[in-house]
Amino acid sequence: MGLFSNLLSKVFGQQTAATSTPPPAAAGAPAVASSGSTSPAATVDVTAILDDLAAKNSEKLDWRRSIVDLMKLVDMDSSLASRKELAKDLNYTGDTSDSAKMNIWLHKEVIRKIAENGGKVPKELLS
Repeated sequence: MGLFSNLLSKVFGQQTAATSTPPPAAAGAPAVASSGSTSPAATVDVTAILDDLAAKNSEKLDWRRSIVDLMKLVDMDSSLASRKELAKDLNYTGDTSDSAKMNIWLHKEVIRKIAENGGKVPKELLS
């Protein structure tokens, strides 16, 4: 998951001491707790991080609804080619020629994967 791992590290890399505990040690892989169960190493307040970046950005970026804006916010290439590569990384099975449908799926999947990897995101973004 090359492009997704890059996105995840950019989101978690924006963390400051004020937002949360340290991010997971390996982006994309949950940490194993001492009890032997699998759980995220820490919770990172992704909403605070991304809202802070959006407030500092000269563009009005709606990361909560747009995969393009989310990618721009963390300084990633948001071109169609990059989004198709991200879709491939995340095993998208739909038609990549239908960019609107792919973008909606990508945004939901990226938010879901961020949450799976220790990111705290609003519940309404996970539904």
